[in-house]
Formats: sequence, structure tokens, C-alpha cells
Amino acid sequence: MFSHTLNPVIFALGAVEIRWYGLMYVLGFVFAYYFIPKISGRFGVDLSRDDVSELLLYLAVGMLVFARLAEVLVYHPSYYFSNPQDIPAVWKGGLSFHGGLLGFIIGGFIYAKKKKISFLVLADVVVLPAVIGLFLGRIGNFINGELAGRITSVPWCVNFRNYEGCRHPSQIYEAFKNLFIFGVLWHFKDKKPAGFLFFLFLILYSILRAVIEQFFRQPETYILGITTGQFLSIFMFLAGVYGMAFIYDKRSEVKTCGGSA
Repeated sequence: MFSHTLNPVIFALGAVEIRWYGLMYVLGFVFAYYFIPKISGRFGVDLSRDDVSELLLYLAVGMLVFARLAEVLVYHPSYYFSNPQDIPAVWKGGLSFHGGLLGFIIGGFIYAKKKKISFLVLADVVVLPAVIGLFLGRIGNFINGELAGRITSVPWCVNFRNYEGCRHPSQIYEAFKNLFIFGVLWHFKDKKPAGFLFFLFLILYSILRAVIEQFFRQPETYILGITTGQFLSIFMFLAGVYGMAFIYDKRSEVKTCGGSA
């Protein structure tokens, strides 16, 4: 059993606080900044660090805006409408993954269109460092002492502040889930049709997220009798399956056309 006494604030300068949660996101973007130029050539698109700087700006804005909107409008609308001053306080936590994913997609699509490169190729390149960013974000959740798991008696359970009972450290489970997904994506990174890694990520993440929410993570809100995270993961899973079918159907059509020429 572990008693959570971690301070989410690294240090404060007057009213300005530097938090571990925010630092984790910064580290995720720094990793992407150095990682993407090294890996992009393997996908047939060369992105310089200047290109990546611009790309990350699009992704960061999209992620922050939509992750916060989903948190406010889907997960805790009553709280935020009663405390509107807390809506912009993203440094305290409270970013919805599913909203952030939508923001990433929108930001990436706009960037791909501007640079006239394939969105699916770009998505395959970005999804690898993005999963590492998700890993770091869940570590930030743990340090914040938020999104705690269900009450349990396992030896590694954690007593979180503001939660009754000893609970699963579901944030850590989710962090390692993301490392597992990264390993799978890395294994399949070569010689696959454009979009394969991105759609595989959607499928793997949605399944594993649903399982963790079912057995380990304490639900916050429900939609139609299932947790909000599981509900949103259904659409994520369907999008991944549809996308995978689309890219292989497209690949099959190309081969057929090539064979009949």
C-alpha cells in the first residue's frame, strides 16, 4: 500500500505555478520535435525541425482546445459552468483524451493540406511520438492524484488524497498500456500501407481503454449505462476498423488496376 503524498507543483513563482502535469506535456512535445525528423524519412516524407515546429504548433493548439472542450462539455459540464474561472486552467489537469485526439486529427489535417502531403502518412509519423506523449501524460495524472482507480486490496494499491479507500493506480496501468501500444506500432512501422499505424492505434487504444475502465479505473460519468470513456471508445474503435478496411481495399484496387494494365 502506498499513500499518495506527491506534490503536483514543482515550484511556484508568486502566483505562477510550474506543475509536473504541464511538464509532462512539454516533454512529450520535445520528444516529438527530435523524434519526427529522424523517423519521417522512413515513411516517404522528410520533415525538418522547422517543419516539425510548425506541425507541433498546429497539433498543440488543436489538442489543448478540443481536449479542454470535451472535458468541460462532456465530462464535467455542471462543475465548469458553475466555476467558469477554472475552464482555462489546463495546467491543473483535466484534458480529455478523446477530445485531444480529435484536436490532433484536425490540426494534423490542416497542416497536411497546407503542406500538400498525405494526411495518412503524416498520421503514421505523428502517432509514434504521440503515444509516448500519452504515456507521459498519464504519469502526470498520477502525480496530480487524479483519475484514480477502483477500490481494491491488491498490495500495490494507493491511498489518494480526496478519495476514499485504497485504489488501483489506474493512471500507471494506462501509462504502461501506452508503452505497450508504442511497442506494437514500432514493430509494424515498416512496409505497411499509409494509415496502418494510425488506425491500428485507434483499435488498440479503444480496446485497452475500455478494459481498464471496466475493471480498474473509477468511472466519473456514464452514457447509456457505460462509462463515458467506453462510450467514446466505441466510436474510436469503429473509426479504426473502418479506416483499416479502407486502406486495404484501396491497396487491393491499386494492385488490381496494376495487374490488368
